[in-house]
Amino acid sequence: MNIKRETVVLVAILITVITVLPALIVVPFSNAASESVDLNETEDIELEVGDQPSVQVMRSSSEKVEEVPLEEYVVSVVAAEVPASFELEAIKAQALAARTYITQILVDSGDDPEYHVTDTVEHQVYKNLDELRSAWGVDYSWKINKIKQAVQETQGQIITYSGNPITAQFFSTSNGYTENAEDYWQNEIPYLKMVNSPWDKQSPEYLEQQIIPREEVIQKLELDSNAITVSNTVRTESDRIKEITISGKTFTGRDVRELLGLRSNDFTIEEKGDHIIFTTKGYGHGVGMSQYGANGMAEEGKSYQEIVKHYYQGVEISSIQDVMGSLRAMK
Repeated sequence: MNIKRETVVLVAILITVITVLPALIVVPFSNAASESVDLNETEDIELEVGDQPSVQVMRSSSEKVEEVPLEEYVVSVVAAEVPASFELEAIKAQALAARTYITQILVDSGDDPEYHVTDTVEHQVYKNLDELRSAWGVDYSWKINKIKQAVQETQGQIITYSGNPITAQFFSTSNGYTENAEDYWQNEIPYLKMVNSPWDKQSPEYLEQQIIPREEVIQKLELDSNAITVSNTVRTESDRIKEITISGKTFTGRDVRELLGLRSNDFTIEEKGDHIIFTTKGYGHGVGMSQYGANGMAEEGKSYQEIVKHYYQGVEISSIQDVMGSLRAMK
């Protein structure tokens, strides 16, 4: 009887272990899984729209005008212009540049324009929230919330020089220095002066080789000779090409860059068989704020105010309402 009784007890214990223990194991892991999903399903930050002007955006795909509140426009532009993986302070600096750019247009556009800007690089690249959601997929929530945080924490702030919104030029990556405005566009602008930007050397866009067929180079530069010879290279203060003579024909560095679609006007030329190798440093025109430079400064602990005042010399950070009100009163 004792043996039978012990056997019954053991069987009962085994049945309990088999039925109860898996449930104890499954429940904690089930909760953890659902919590991780919930963390990825973060609700979007709501911007405080308030009393602000609207921006009329001509959409290139539909050829229809989309009207959005200014701060929502800034979110869409910043999201399209810089990676959300950038440091928050760098994204804030980009928000100021984007807001300043559109403010200048709003002030100059008059009372009833057909539209203010396009959604292309002609003005600023713009993608609405639906387009960003489609492009980012599962990463949409954290990316849009980070961009919105940067915009919200700088809301209503623009960059000014002598009380006026600046021409807030920006670009991807420098060659280690930004460019004087007059060395690229011929017009001197006091706040768009050369500054050092050593952080750009860590950018994935810093160094690039573009290999172009010889015939294409000859055709696009309208050269008279099949031999590619380089002479009389003059460089700007920032070490970009100001003037260069190729096969007896003289160009500005900007001309060569734009005609051949080079990444920058800091380049060297090498012949290799039927191809010409252009090695470029940097990406973009080089005037104003370097986006990767701004991110490098932010990684070192610099604030968005410090970033902005480094790349735009002698500027102030002002209230958009004050600036727009005073400028319109003067008209």
